[in-house]
Amino acid sequence: MPRSLGELAERLQRPGSVSAALHRVPLPGVQTAEALAALAGPVGADGLAVFLGVPLPDLEETLRVLAEHALVWPDGQGRLHMAAALRRMWPTPLGLGPGLEQLAGAKTSEELRTVLAVLGVGQPRSKAERLAAVVAHHSDPVKVRALADGAPAHVKTILEQHAGLEADDTKAGSARPPGRGQAVQWALERALLVRVPYGQEAPRMPAEVALALRGPDWCPSFTPKAPLPELVAVTAEEVEQEAAAAVTAFAGRAAAVLAECARRPPAQLKAGGLGARELARLAKATRTGEQTVRLVLEIAHTAGLLARSGDQVLASPAYDAWTEQEPAGQLVLLLRAWRRHEGTPSQFRDRDGKALPALDNPPCTGCRDARHSLLTAASQLPDGHGVRRTSELGPAVAWHRPLADRLPDDKTVFATLIGEAELLGVLARGTLSPLGEALLADDHDALLDAAGRLLPAASTTALIGGDLTAVAHGVPSTHLATVLNAYADQESANAATVWRFTPTSIRRALDAGHSARRIQDALAAITTAPLPQPLAYLITDTARTHGRIRLATAATVLHSTEPPLLAEIAAHRTLAKLGLRQIAPTVLISPSPLATTLTALREAGYAPVAENSDGTTRIERLPAQRAKTTRPPRHSRTAADDRSAIPTDLEGLTDLADRLLTAPAAPEPKPASEPVRRSTPGRSVVLEEFTGSTEDVIASYATRLSGSDIRQLAHAVDHDLSITIDYRAATGRHTTRTLSDLDLDPPHLYAWCHLRDDERCFTLARIQGVMPT
Repeated sequence: MPRSLGELAERLQRPGSVSAALHRVPLPGVQTAEALAALAGPVGADGLAVFLGVPLPDLEETLRVLAEHALVWPDGQGRLHMAAALRRMWPTPLGLGPGLEQLAGAKTSEELRTVLAVLGVGQPRSKAERLAAVVAHHSDPVKVRALADGAPAHVKTILEQHAGLEADDTKAGSARPPGRGQAVQWALERALLVRVPYGQEAPRMPAEVALALRGPDWCPSFTPKAPLPELVAVTAEEVEQEAAAAVTAFAGRAAAVLAECARRPPAQLKAGGLGARELARLAKATRTGEQTVRLVLEIAHTAGLLARSGDQVLASPAYDAWTEQEPAGQLVLLLRAWRRHEGTPSQFRDRDGKALPALDNPPCTGCRDARHSLLTAASQLPDGHGVRRTSELGPAVAWHRPLADRLPDDKTVFATLIGEAELLGVLARGTLSPLGEALLADDHDALLDAAGRLLPAASTTALIGGDLTAVAHGVPSTHLATVLNAYADQESANAATVWRFTPTSIRRALDAGHSARRIQDALAAITTAPLPQPLAYLITDTARTHGRIRLATAATVLHSTEPPLLAEIAAHRTLAKLGLRQIAPTVLISPSPLATTLTALREAGYAPVAENSDGTTRIERLPAQRAKTTRPPRHSRTAADDRSAIPTDLEGLTDLADRLLTAPAAPEPKPASEPVRRSTPGRSVVLEEFTGSTEDVIASYATRLSGSDIRQLAHAVDHDLSITIDYRAATGRHTTRTLSDLDLDPPHLYAWCHLRDDERCFTLARIQGVMPT
């Protein structure tokens, strides 16, 4: 938790914080910030409005949004300032390069004198005065345009290309027009282009020159309002009817996919995730499209219904509780998981066009922002209207979140995201459904109420036909689905769910311990009509042939040519713990391992021998005794005072703001007291035990860290939290590492490195920055 306003401001100005805030700003805010970055220095709101070519009232709301995100703010004189990290978000804002003062600052005084002579400007004595004279001349757009108008035709072409008025043909591989070298030299002599000394890159045009050549009528793009798609009138009843059909179909498919995962857990790829083969199997088994299968798997994993375990994806204990809920409660859990999912669940290709495994999509906060933007854009449509084509919502989403990630395989912008919203019933008839409205407001009760109103009541009975099928209309209840899944194979799940009885499905139930009578009684309880005769015959015939061949599991087999001896062993009271069972006069079986059985028989006074798999006698040799290598124990850390996390509720944030406003400036950590030398078991080095706090110890060694970073690192060490650090190795290479299981051992920090998937040692002095994971 930040301790002062200064520390809070420091965290807000970090590149990660600035980038996250900019991703939540609509298009006018991004355009305004880029325009401000293109200007050389601080400018007032009226000057920025003139530069953008918009009335000042149209700009005030955008500036307020930027100020709320701590990106742009006015000072006491009304000049606008922006976060330093925000200015670096655009290497060439608006396609403009650095200013003339920066580009020409590396020129010698004699080179500047030559430029002034060509321009016909007086000759100051010092280099600084000459540079200021060149900058003053080119800061006048009229003079720059007059200079360019008097240039030869081939020079004008070069200048227009660098000013961004035409496509740039200066890239490698393009043909060089005749006389290009002389044209560039003409522009260099007049500082319309500037070559970077000792650089290999092409000459660059100063920002002042480019703006002047673009003309007085040119202004940056500024889009104050979201694009309005083509609208069509819809009624609330039509919206609810379409949303109800969508959520009913999705709820059935989701239940079918998750039931199949619980019944036959899908296998993961070696690299992680579910590959095309498993996805195709799930789609075929549940009669569901692959996009819906991916969507269900991803959001179910986010909701905690599925979990990775070894090389499989298994249903979690939360899935069992989920199946006991009503359909509305099940749907609400999945919808909320979709809203907070870190990626695009149904994305199936990466940016290189390669197929993506399910449950292995890279997280992106931009995808989550795009979902929120879609709900916002749909909520702002006029009452009683929806869009004629839902694909037209894509540009509106891009306006609300212009920096949100977009999938490369989308034929129209955000097509995959819009398709997911329609599958889930969040969008219907081109507008926001009651589910979408409750999801946007993040109102759990309203969401549950809307789901209960749109979803039909769970079916408790099924229609069992003579064609050996069972049909349940709407969403089946948990009990109904459990019974039919136990005795039949599910074929489809849409507005109605269909199961089919087969010899294999009945045999599966018999293998699970159900008798023929129990199966018939259970099926009779879920239908209002007598069981069809073909189904009764199927159950009876399958049960008649079931169990004619019997198999037994045995860890050890005992055989002998003397039946009385085996009978004596089977009746021996001391050997009862072996669980011996006689299956033939000369054969005993035991569930105990061979070594255990062999030892018990010898202790009882018998003289058995072990056999190999080919029947030959096994020769026993005593194994060599060796000590096992153990991992040295980690030395314990000293727990500091507990500090609460930053609150997320409004009341808690208000209290935090009050404390920050009234708190004195937080002192920097003091150096730790003198260390006491000690030796730690398990390590061959002599460690030092400090009597100061964790912050003091870290401050003694991590000299590159600010006080805020020191407190964050100390908090992570004391409370066993994960942390992300910027680290510069001894080779000079800079990396970003996510660490957990922190173990402070000055001057080092031992931790589990998620990048290397191994324990690593980090020198505190080489840590450049700290941020929450």
